[in-house]
Amino acid sequence: MNEELKEAIKEVYGLEKEAEVLTSNRPDLCDYQYNGTFDLAKEIHENPYNIGLKLQEALEKKESCQKKFSKIECVKPGFLNFTLSDTYMNELLNEMQTKEKFNVSMPKKETIVIDYGGANVAKPLHVGHLRPAIVGEAIKRLLLYMNQDVVSDVHLGDYGLQIGEVIYGLQQESKTPEDVTLEILAEIYPRISALCKENAEIKTICETITKEMQEGNPTYQAYFHKILEISREDIKRIYDYLDVTFDLWLGESDAYPYIPKLTEELESLNLLKTSEGARVIEIAEESDKQEIPPCIYQKSNGAYLYGTTDLATIYQREKDYHPSKILYVADSRQGLHFIQVFRAAKKTNSLKHIDYEFLGFGTINGSDGKPFKTRAGNTPKLDDLFLETKQIFLANEEHNVEYTEEDLKKIINAIIKFADLQNNREKDYNFDIAKFSKTTGKTGPYVLYSYLRTKKIVKNNENYIDKLSKTIYNVHDRNIRLKLLELNDVLQYAFKTRMPSVVANYLYEICVFVNAFYENNHINNLEDCEKKRDWVTLLDLTTKIIYDLLGILGMDAPSKM
Repeated sequence: MNEELKEAIKEVYGLEKEAEVLTSNRPDLCDYQYNGTFDLAKEIHENPYNIGLKLQEALEKKESCQKKFSKIECVKPGFLNFTLSDTYMNELLNEMQTKEKFNVSMPKKETIVIDYGGANVAKPLHVGHLRPAIVGEAIKRLLLYMNQDVVSDVHLGDYGLQIGEVIYGLQQESKTPEDVTLEILAEIYPRISALCKENAEIKTICETITKEMQEGNPTYQAYFHKILEISREDIKRIYDYLDVTFDLWLGESDAYPYIPKLTEELESLNLLKTSEGARVIEIAEESDKQEIPPCIYQKSNGAYLYGTTDLATIYQREKDYHPSKILYVADSRQGLHFIQVFRAAKKTNSLKHIDYEFLGFGTINGSDGKPFKTRAGNTPKLDDLFLETKQIFLANEEHNVEYTEEDLKKIINAIIKFADLQNNREKDYNFDIAKFSKTTGKTGPYVLYSYLRTKKIVKNNENYIDKLSKTIYNVHDRNIRLKLLELNDVLQYAFKTRMPSVVANYLYEICVFVNAFYENNHINNLEDCEKKRDWVTLLDLTTKIIYDLLGILGMDAPSKM
């Protein structure tokens, strides 16, 4: 449609203009609409309605438009409306049914590293770790679906001050590396972290321990490896429950061997400057509207910071995978940090060719808009959140279904993930377990229930699956067909913007339409064989699309609901 309209504008006015036909916001009047006549009117000083009439006339003469549309109409004050022909709509749906990935257009293949998860070791995962895992996993799955070569890296925070603090606490209690357990770590870390905020002397000791550990002190390294082993095992357990997976389980510590080579390159380019005893990379630009501080590469005491290890990690990724893009899914409040790292990388010879994207996310609040808490009033560990979600779902459950633990896991995942992913990742959102656990409304259980019900209809009538005829029978039938035709545009836009919410909201809209279809079109006892064949075929395509969209969002359907 866009190309035909672009050609019509050139034919009528001699102008080279991009034209975008949009899904109609008045589906009772048309399927698609073009609003660009108003912008053209400003340029050529002609009434937008007259422009629309001329474009309508030009389009109606085109053979391709005659095939695609049953009606093209300009309505005042200048909207150009398009209604698809039933025949053409069904031709497109039949192509979606037979072609790989529903005939979605695939972008140019690139090697993309995506960095998400990013939990700090030595402490249990809590609700604040949900978004990087859930959002990052969905973006990764979307990239894979769109045929990209993807390398996912959890990039654990395993070499920072928290390790020095935990080692200090362990030694104060005369505990050896062999004594370390997850329970001990959960107790020591918050206690010593709070102590360091109150006592500058103890903080200095912990910083010294951290620095010496990074330099290879064998005693501290023994503690570090045990802490990492125990923490990583627990982090993997939680991520496994969320069906969040990574190609690489690396951390800051794995970047340290690359620091000398990176330092050598930075020195050769005269990029490292001395400021108050520290070594920094100046990254401010004249166009900056706010002050952008230098990227601190090495502190005055010789210790390295997150910026250093992030740069060294990029250096490592370039050597190992030669990515064209590296994506970082992290808290929006880290935006300045990533500006510094990206600008520093762009100043080098070896890393400047890579495109860097910071995909920031907001925070999770409770239903009251305040930081999310458990019933006990604490920031919940993820294990506690899973348990509370399970209890609330079962308490709200109306059908008295007996679930296996595997099915409950899938439902809990859907509750938590859909609650998050339906929101623009850049925004904060309120998480209300009771609301998002219901099987009605815009929830994960509603989406799962819609899928299972539709799948059951198809299974009971699978002998009728065939090609669609040229007929569309009623408004509910037409609505779902039109909605399925949006799939390509939806996935293209979600891929371009890295927004899983685009996929989640489209999935929900399909489910709304399929439920309306189900309520108004009874299939099982239908005697009209052609109509039954069309409707079963349509629902078969719908269930397959829903299944793929669930997969992109990291959700899986239980056996029953």
